[in-house]
Amino acid sequence: MNAVERIFGREKCLIGVVHAMPLPGSSRWGGEFGAVVEAAMADARALEEAGFDGLIVENYGDEPFAREFAGRGAVAGLAAIAARIADSIELPLGVNVLRNDALSAVAIAAAVGARFIRVNVHTGAAVTDQGLVQGEARATLAAIRDTAPGLAVFADVAVKHAVSLGAVPVGQAARDAVERGRADALIVTGVATGAKASLDDARSVAEAVPGTPVLIGSGVTAETAASILGAADGIIVGSDLMERGRAGSRIEPSRARAFVEAARAQS
Repeated sequence: MNAVERIFGREKCLIGVVHAMPLPGSSRWGGEFGAVVEAAMADARALEEAGFDGLIVENYGDEPFAREFAGRGAVAGLAAIAARIADSIELPLGVNVLRNDALSAVAIAAAVGARFIRVNVHTGAAVTDQGLVQGEARATLAAIRDTAPGLAVFADVAVKHAVSLGAVPVGQAARDAVERGRADALIVTGVATGAKASLDDARSVAEAVPGTPVLIGSGVTAETAASILGAADGIIVGSDLMERGRAGSRIEPSRARAFVEAARAQS
């Protein structure tokens, strides 16, 4: 049984994203944490009511992001939000601490009972808008062993807003992430938030690591969801569910419901 089947109880999954508003310590922190929590809770409820299989919460409002440790305020804030969601929402929960703070994601997941984390650069290295970001798969898996046994790693391959350091074919990067980094599932994205991912890249990744789930992590819309779900093992979606389709906005329940209905239309 692969990670998608184990966590979500089905072969193909739909994961909605909760973009937390700016957290304490970020450049746009507004000083009202209660409002941040309530906004995240409203988004999580909308995802659950729309029929998503799972959700992932991330500190999207904290840009510009830290390159490594996200900061005490971000970690404490995201943990508090995730704990509230975990107490109130039945869906499997994931955590992504941007830009690449996998150790904090593991700690939050351990504290709140999350089932998976997303790691943007799990193996290899990438040039990003935060500078050079390097994978720390060994440290991440050691932390999981010590604090959150069974926690799954969903790792990006050629992640958005980044360029891999070195000319590594996407299939080889996928093999490295799974065979050497022990990732449980892989995510293929476009070049930026909301940009369409290459299905050719997704097919190359799937061929390189047969048996490992491959998810599409950007650029999916209600119009394309069914065809993409037919070609991949899952979808991670945020922007298309939000007001005016804009990342960082609040989830619009009608858009979330329409997305799920469209994605499941051929199932």
